This record gives sequence, C-alpha cells and structure tokens, in this order.
Amino acid sequence: MEKNYMVKIGDVTREYPQGTTFEDIAKEYQKDYEQPIALVTRNGKIRELFKRVDKDCEVEFITLADDIGHKTYVRTATMILMKAITEVVGQDKIKMIKMEFAIGEGYYYSKHGDFELTQALVDKIKAKMQEYVDKDLRIMKSSMSLDDANELFEQQKMYDKIKLFRYRGRSTVNVYNLDGYYDYYYGYMLPSTGMMKYFDLLLYENGFILNLPKKSAPDRLQEFKPLPKLFGAMQTASDWGLKLGIDAVGDLNAQIRDGKFNELVLVQEALQESRISEIAADIVSRKGIKFVMIAGPSSSGKTTFSHRLSVQLRTHGLVPHPIAVDDYFVDRELTPRQPNGDYDFECLEAIDTKKFNEDMMDLLAGKRVELPKFNFVTGKREYKGNFKQLGKDDVLVIEGIHSLNDKMSYALPAESKYKIYISCLTTLNIDEHNRIPTTDGRLLRRMVRDARTRGASAKRTIQMWPSVRRGETENIFPYQESADAMFNSALIYELAVLKQYAEPLLYSIEPGEPEYFEAVRLLKFLSYFLGVSTEDLPKNSIVREFVGGSCFQV
Repeated sequence: MEKNYMVKIGDVTREYPQGTTFEDIAKEYQKDYEQPIALVTRNGKIRELFKRVDKDCEVEFITLADDIGHKTYVRTATMILMKAITEVVGQDKIKMIKMEFAIGEGYYYSKHGDFELTQALVDKIKAKMQEYVDKDLRIMKSSMSLDDANELFEQQKMYDKIKLFRYRGRSTVNVYNLDGYYDYYYGYMLPSTGMMKYFDLLLYENGFILNLPKKSAPDRLQEFKPLPKLFGAMQTASDWGLKLGIDAVGDLNAQIRDGKFNELVLVQEALQESRISEIAADIVSRKGIKFVMIAGPSSSGKTTFSHRLSVQLRTHGLVPHPIAVDDYFVDRELTPRQPNGDYDFECLEAIDTKKFNEDMMDLLAGKRVELPKFNFVTGKREYKGNFKQLGKDDVLVIEGIHSLNDKMSYALPAESKYKIYISCLTTLNIDEHNRIPTTDGRLLRRMVRDARTRGASAKRTIQMWPSVRRGETENIFPYQESADAMFNSALIYELAVLKQYAEPLLYSIEPGEPEYFEAVRLLKFLSYFLGVSTEDLPKNSIVREFVGGSCFQV
C-alpha cells in the first residue's frame, strides 16, 4: 500500500505520495517565484530536486537568484561542458580540461591534450552543449566505493580527483552521471540539462571562456568583457603553482605529507617578495611619482603589502609615508546611509575628497601639512600634530578602497600617481573541474581576523559578507584594470593554515540559523585540506595579518 507524507511549504501543509520528487513539487510552486527553482531545503538541509519525499517534512525553495542556486548553475554548466568536449574531441586526445578561474562573469578553462583549440572547435562544443540542453537530459547522483571511483577516474584521466580522494578519509564518493559521462563535483547539481538555458562559449587566450549569467540576473546573459590585467595576474599565479608542483589540493596535501611544507612556504614567500620588489623598481623608474595609491577588496592583505612595499621602496632610496584614506572620513552625522538606514562607509561620499585633495596638493607643492586621524569612537576627525612635508625622495603610500578611482584624487596630476590593485586571487583548485572561488579565501581570512582582533563570531562575518561584496562590486572592481600594477596576495599554502582557525568558528553556527548553509559549505571545503601549524611562517607573511604574529602593526 502506497504511503503518503505531509509536506509543509510556507503556511500550507499538503499530502504527497512516497517517492514524489522535489522537482515535481517545485513545478507546482514555480509560478510563485520569479526565477527557476534550483534546490530545496528539507527540514533545514539542502536537497537536490531529484531527491524524493520519504518522510514528513518542511520544505523551502532555493532559486537561481540565490547564491547557492547560482553556484549550482555554474557547476551544472561545467559538467555539461566537460561531457561536450569529451564527445566532440574524444577522450583519447584529452589530457586535461581545467577550470582555472573566473574573469568577470565568465570562467576560463585551459586545455591540455593532443588537439588544437580553434574557434570552429569551440563552436562545435557549444553546439553539442546546446543539443544536451534541448534534450533535457537527466543528471543523476549515486554513491560509489572509493576503489570503483578511483578506477573510473583513472580511465577518464582525471588524476586530480584520485589524489584528492586519497585524503578524504571516507570509503565512498558521490558521483554524478550525465548520460554516461561521470564526474565528481563539490556541491549540488540541477536535475537536468534543460535548466541551463543561458550560456556562451568563447575562444580566449590559450583556452576558452564559459560565459554565464550573474546571480542578480540569472535569466539573461551579459556580454563578456575581457580583463587583461586581471587575467595576467591570475595566469601568473597558476604558473607559480605549476612551478611549485601544485595544481590542486591533492598536490598540496602530498607536499605536506612528505614534509616539504617549510620549503614550499619559503619558495612561495620569495616569489611574492620578488613581485613586490618588481613593483617598487617600476615606481622608482617612473620619475615624479609622489603618490602610491593602493586599493583592493576586503581581506586582501593591503596593510602588510603596504609595509613590505615600503621596505622595498627604502632599498631604492625612497622614503615612504603611509596615509590611510579612512582618516578622511566625513564626520559620522554627515555619512550617507544605505536604504536600510545603516551608515554607508564604503561609498565615495563617505570620504571628504575636497579636504583630501587640498592636503595632497599642498604636500605636492612642498608645504608643511597637518594630517588628520579619524576617531572611530567619536566619529570625528582629530588633529594631533601629525605634520608632514615631502622632500625630494619622499613618497606617500595611500591605502583605501577608492584609491584607484580618480574621482577621489581628482586634483592630483596623473603623472604623480602610481596605482596598485591588490587582491587574494586564489588559483589553487580542489581538482581540475572544481575551482576555489577567490571570495572563499578572503572570507576565511576575514573570519579568522575578525575573531582574533574584534571577538566577532563567524556568524557575524558571514552575515556581513554580502554587504561587503556589494561595496567591492560598486567601488573597487570597476577600477581594477586602471591599475599600473596588480599584486596577488594569495599564498598557495594558506588554506591549510587557515583551516585550524576557521573550523572551530564555523562549527559554532547552529542548524536553523541563516548562516548555517554557508558554514556547512565552508567546512566541507576545508575538509579537503590537511592542516598545518603557523609556527614556521615568516613574521612578515601576509597570512600573519589574519592569524596573528606579524612583525608589522596590522
């Protein structure tokens, strides 16, 4: 006899037969949602739509406009792409297709194998992907023994996955199947290919771009805009990883296992110091530079970078002086507010740009200027005798989120400014088809630092993160390509270090709290890494800005 279960959706409870898929239920409620339903939560746990009702439960829907839903769309698109390439090119000719990193709303993939990548081939792959979408093929998930999974991925030349599973400590692996093509993905999938309606495939550099909708507009495709400077910085980081013998997490774990961690740290730190030295030399070579303008998103390591750059500038005979744009905040009562009533400290109008430009121009003219210090307790600027006067070899190292925006430094001659964009551009992958978003590295950095320096909970950091990201999108990212230099502060080993600090913080978030799903995702992500101690990290490492023990005042 067929059993029925009670399913509560919103304020309504309905009866469904055992075995009903959540996809069938979602179809009934799709009319109430502007964007396609991608996943559900069942009793507070995320479930894919092909899962079935097997108990009384409470259900909520997740759409493609939600962060989790958008990530699911990207993941599904990647699997469809990989199957299409395998069929069009042939498994025997492919060594590896690697999802490298995000460029705007697009994702860059590199190709490795015995075939030439041409626009004609890219067009064939795109057509094959569209064929799968039109056929609305099912995507299924099954649990497989570790031995069977390793044998399967050995046949498919997906060696990164085999190395990854070596450190998982589990006897089974969840594997997705798309019409006979098998793959492993970190996260959830859409139930069928027909839901991936918007995509484009473009030949780009030595690989190709999979262009997908952004989260805020999942029902339309934005034109792909190349970001050559950002691409160059990301590609350099990938090349560094290959030189170090680390292409994915399994490679990093192997080096930790084999006792090579300290050597890895020294080489990676030396590579970063070499890059800082190059930037310093470029600044010196450009005569007339008086303002070194540094900007980057949250938790990029701007403070440590500024200190290390200053040291390198001194070796070239310059005398650097730090200036924080935050000291030019308008008084608290004049600060613009967000629609919800909170102060908007990240908009340009929160800065007294008039006073900033007056002071900088006076310094440029050789005048003696008293610089302010903003008191964040009283919400007022204060003057306490911090006088500066620029000599022949003096330069100001100015740090702030608007430093690349010429509207902030509108009065300063262009030839007197040198702009640097810094970010934590993670290029280490979980495996060849599962990238680590750069935002994850920065979020974990901030979480660890906030807990150490402010006593803030992981819940609070995750809660604030969407607002922080919005501010970056509006005030930093649009100006990154205008920089004279880019610096990637990501260290290939750092997630193995941050793991031991972040995990206890994430475990403090309870089921039922809005931040719980993100905490679970980050915990799963960190579980791929072997943890290491900070004992032997250099005191001037950018990681020290977050875990503590820096030789700089950060």
